[in-house]
Amino acid sequence: MKRQSEDIILRPLLTEKAVSMSQKENTYAFEVAEGANKIEIRKAIEKAFKVKVLKVRTAKKTGVTKRFGPKWVKRPDIRRAYVTLAEGDRIDVL
Repeated sequence: MKRQSEDIILRPLLTEKAVSMSQKENTYAFEVAEGANKIEIRKAIEKAFKVKVLKVRTAKKTGVTKRFGPKWVKRPDIRRAYVTLAEGDRIDVL
């Protein structure tokens, strides 16, 4: 079963680090689906934003268990993709 780009790219990350990377290195950060690989992420970004992707780096952050009052709650796992674009391409995420 082939996934659509809407299923792979969940949302852009607008943290201080991600905004700084987009301005300095032309690298954008996205939260992506847990099972997506780099090739699927590259194709989804190129299709959704019509840009040329040079490099995709991924990072997985496992959710921590926190205590909220008497309950213990596990936060969800997050998979991030850092996408470097070709010179002259850019994505307007705001």
